[in-house]
Amino acid sequence: MKPRDVVLKAFEGGKPERVPVTLFGAGMWSIKGFGTSFEELSTNAPKMTEMLVAMADKLQCDVCYPGSGYNNFHASAFGGGIKFREMGAPDLKEHLVSSVEDVDKLDIGVVDREPVIGVVKEALRATKAKIGSEYVVTMTAWGPFTLAARFVGEEAMMKATFKKPDLVNRVCQFATDLLIHLYKPLVEDGTLEVISLADPTASGDLISKKQFEKFAVPYLKKFTDWAKSKNAHTLVHICGNTTDRLELMPDTGASCISLDHKTDIGKAREVLRGKMCFGGNVDPVAVMLQGTVAEVEQACRKVIESAGTDGGFVLMPGCDIPPTVPYENIQTFIRTAREWKL
Repeated sequence: MKPRDVVLKAFEGGKPERVPVTLFGAGMWSIKGFGTSFEELSTNAPKMTEMLVAMADKLQCDVCYPGSGYNNFHASAFGGGIKFREMGAPDLKEHLVSSVEDVDKLDIGVVDREPVIGVVKEALRATKAKIGSEYVVTMTAWGPFTLAARFVGEEAMMKATFKKPDLVNRVCQFATDLLIHLYKPLVEDGTLEVISLADPTASGDLISKKQFEKFAVPYLKKFTDWAKSKNAHTLVHICGNTTDRLELMPDTGASCISLDHKTDIGKAREVLRGKMCFGGNVDPVAVMLQGTVAEVEQACRKVIESAGTDGGFVLMPGCDIPPTVPYENIQTFIRTAREWKL
């Protein structure tokens, strides 16, 4: 089976011939490894494509992630500006929304005119044409709750879940509509068969289970329902310890939920097996960055054994990896899964 077929089989709840394996995003690592920068690539779709194809060949992940690290441009298109950094993904300078009235003034069509988003889309299509028959080629964005928090500001969003629930619901609705608008042409023209969302502000370390169920799950579900209607899979990553809300993950409608290293992977198997695909959750810092090759292999084996070998599982780090993770650790991570026959 080709890498893309292995992943898609797992996303559908099946048992592929080996353990599927992928990093999550890896934009910072790839750009650093290619010897370029987010700022340079932001205006150069051919070079972005060259980087993506070269790093896909080097990493050998089952999934390639065009747009990784450019998530803030979906909010900055409406104002607020972007700050490029010497290392790391570009930051949003200012937040844009403090009231329901502010949300109502936003025009979704603005995102179509953001030049950097256009560059990412061009690189996505070119990358899919070059390696899409071998690998899953997806495009990343923030999930609805996190994108909404980018508009409002994370601290203000946390307070608003208690004091301004109407604002939270309205901006999450707008963020969901924006994501559907963003992905619609890419799904309908066959470019994307898998959509990748990161929803870190929906973290178990930031909002309670009750808040997660009230403000994050419904909007993820609205998005994934739309994706399913277009025959597209969704891979959703949520940071932090989400062990206490694992039973809610199938309600998101995601094809696969990517779990943070803080989450109990054995418990995830117990709760999610047969209900949805799940991925995780090797520690991206203590193991991938700071561990030896032997420690990486040991950690991968432990996760695979805990998650089970019945299918419906993808070996992943517990989050995006730091840009300075040793290449040999990534090789070991990938090799361990690829050699594990199911």
